Amino acid sequence: MKRIFLSLALVALLGTSFTLTSCRENKTVEVSTDNGDDLEDAMDDVEDAMDDAGDAIEEGVDEIKENTGTGGTDDN
Repeated sequence: MKRIFLSLALVALLGTSFTLTSCRENKTVEVSTDNGDDLEDAMDDVEDAMDDAGDAIEEGVDEIKENTGTGGTDDN
């Protein structure tokens, strides 16, 4: 009896979920061909961020070298 009840509940749940999802509207995405400037700006921003990250990594390595006594350049 439990199996029948759980099977019916499962079928009802799956049936309603497929019914509800099939009625959704399809979203359309508009593609603009005038993205050249925005793309270049984004590429410049990424390049700047990568340079900043590289500088931070080098600074961190120098700090580790200074603090462990294995070399590095002092900031002072």
